[in-house]
Amino acid sequence: MEYFIELFLSGLTRGSIYALIALGYTMVYGIIQLINFAHGEIYMIGAFVAYIVCGVMTIYGFHGVSVLIIAGMLAIIYSCAYGYTLEKVAYRPLRGAPRLSPLISAIGMSIFLQNYVLLAQTSDFLPFPALIPDFEFMEPVAHIIGSAELVILITTLVTMILLTLLIKYTKIGKAMRATQQDMSMARLVGINVDQVISVTFIIGSALAAIGGVLVASYIGQVNFYIGFLAGVKAFTAAVLGGIGSVPGAVIGGLVLGLTESFAAGYISSDYEDVFAFGLLVLILILRPSGIMGRTTKQKV
Repeated sequence: MEYFIELFLSGLTRGSIYALIALGYTMVYGIIQLINFAHGEIYMIGAFVAYIVCGVMTIYGFHGVSVLIIAGMLAIIYSCAYGYTLEKVAYRPLRGAPRLSPLISAIGMSIFLQNYVLLAQTSDFLPFPALIPDFEFMEPVAHIIGSAELVILITTLVTMILLTLLIKYTKIGKAMRATQQDMSMARLVGINVDQVISVTFIIGSALAAIGGVLVASYIGQVNFYIGFLAGVKAFTAAVLGGIGSVPGAVIGGLVLGLTESFAAGYISSDYEDVFAFGLLVLILILRPSGIMGRTTKQKV
């Protein structure tokens, strides 16, 4: 039973990681119907910024939670700047183009950012410091769930709640929903659609940066390629839960994480991806719009 609980909590942690990144995918797709394949690289850049900040702060004698907070804040700011620039340079000029054009641009930006970090840093895996301290109240259950896993789970839950509240009750959230429903009509009623889309990219980039810092600290290493691997899994989670749905992204991430964890624990870690993508195919056959996605008719 204890082994089952360990696998369950491990799956929740892994799923929460996917969910944090998937939220950025699903927000952008919900607004402009674009799969931002460079989103994983924003996650990777956030992790690298935190790595550099941690190294500098350690040299000057800083340690503990203060390093986590400052590194996290700078990673968020830096990633948001990248997300905003990415939207303005690579996607906004192609907004009126056929759908294939921004998709190719997104893939191109993903490859560009990977190679940019590869040349600026290194191709090796770099050791990332454990920024999340061990909480004393976690000692009785430390053999089942650690402090890092708890922080990741709570962060994902709080993020989903805050994001849902922002979309439902704030002015920018209402503008996002209006833009999602009909971009042309949103412009006619005075909504600055370009600003709404830029804010969406900024929020998504901030979520990716948070995920990058927490995951790098949890795993203990960072590399230029981690964004691609995490991005593919997060995109799968977003599709599984119903891309365009905030709760769906979280549920899809958790389902994917639990599937991989139990497949690795009870069968073999070599087949965890097989079971994860097999589940994706099965759910999409039964429910093509995803677990919480809405079925919509295409306009012709």
